[in-house]
Amino acid sequence: MSDDEADPELLALLRQHFQGKLNLDDEPETGVLEGAEYVYDNSIDVALNMRATKNAAAMIYNQMQEKEYSTASWSEHELHPKAKDESTVAFIFTMDLLNFSFWSLRPEDERFAVSYRDKTWTGYWSLVASLQRALDEDIPITDPHYWQNEEECNLESLRYIFRSSTDEEIPLLEARLACLREAGQVLYEHNTLPTHTFASSQKYSCSFTKCIEAANKSAAGLVNLLARDFDCFKDESRFEGRRKPIRFLKRAQILVADIWACFDGDGYGEFRDIDKITMFADYRVPQILASLGCIGYSPPLQALVMRRDILESGSSYEIQLRACSIWCVELLKREIKREHPDAKVNAILIDFFLYDTMKLLEAQGKETIPHHRTRSIWY
Repeated sequence: MSDDEADPELLALLRQHFQGKLNLDDEPETGVLEGAEYVYDNSIDVALNMRATKNAAAMIYNQMQEKEYSTASWSEHELHPKAKDESTVAFIFTMDLLNFSFWSLRPEDERFAVSYRDKTWTGYWSLVASLQRALDEDIPITDPHYWQNEEECNLESLRYIFRSSTDEEIPLLEARLACLREAGQVLYEHNTLPTHTFASSQKYSCSFTKCIEAANKSAAGLVNLLARDFDCFKDESRFEGRRKPIRFLKRAQILVADIWACFDGDGYGEFRDIDKITMFADYRVPQILASLGCIGYSPPLQALVMRRDILESGSSYEIQLRACSIWCVELLKREIKREHPDAKVNAILIDFFLYDTMKLLEAQGKETIPHHRTRSIWY
C-alpha cells in the first residue's frame, strides 16, 4: 500500500466509531494489578518475603478448606442482608459508599461503637449495624431520593443514624454526607454519555441496579464505571516515576465483590470476569500480611506504624503499603492455584478470609503489629 492510499482497517474502525458500533470496553481492565506490580517493583520501604508468602498460602488454603470458606460465608454474617433482591443491592451500595475510616486512637471501650440487637459493634460492623438500625426505624437511608433531600438528609440526621454508644462520633461525618449527596446526584442526573460508549446514554433512574446492568456482567467494567462516574470512588494516587496514576479503587472493588458474594455469583452478582478484582487495599489486610511475615517495612516506616503516627493519604509510604499488599495477595492466590489447580479461590475470598482473621485476632488481643493510620474516604 502506498503512502497515498487509505488504510482499510483504519477506515473500518473509524466507520464503526462514527456509526456507534465500536465498543472498546468489551473486555475492560481496571489497571489495579498492573499499578500494584509497578509499585512493588520500585518500592524501597515495603518488601515481600517470598518464603513466608509461600508458607502463608498453604496455611490460608488449609484454613479456608477447614472452615469451608466461600461466597456463602458473606451472608452468614449476622448483620449482612439475607434477601436476594433490589433492596439488598441498594443496601450494599449504601454500605460501600460509606465503608471507610473507622479506626480510632482512643482505647477500645471509648472508640466509636454502635449498640444494636443487644450487642456492641465497632469498625466496619458499626456501619452495617447503623444502616440496619436506621431501616428498622423506617429511615430510608438506602434510598438515593433521601440522600438528595437536604431537609431530611443532613448532618443532624446522619449524626442520629450513626449515633454512638460512646462519646466518640463516627469519623468523617461530613465526608460521608458528601458521598451520599454525590451518589444521589449521579444516579438521578446521569445522562451524558454518547450512545456508542460502554454505559450507554440511559439514565441510572435513581437505582444502582442500572449501573450493574450497564456493566454488562463485567466486574472490571462496573469498577471502571464507578471510578468514572462517581468521584468518591476514584481512589488513585500519583507515584514517582510513573506517568499513569496508581489505581487502588478499594471501595469500588469491594462493592462489586460484596454483590458477587451476596448473590453467590448469580443474578445481580453474575460477573464473567470476577477474578479480575484484586485484594481491597485497606489497613487491616496489610496488618495481617505483616503479622504473617509476608510483607516487611523499612526501619523508618516500621517506626511510624509502631508509633501509630498518621500516614498521609497519597504519600509514598502509604502507596507502597497498599500496592505491595495487593501484589502480595495476588502471589498468595497464584501459589494456592499452583498447588491446588482446582481450588475455587480468588483474591476476593482471600481478602475476606484475612480480614475476618485479623478482626478475630484483634478481639482476642493477639495483634502483634498495629495497622497503619491513614484518614481518608478511600478506606
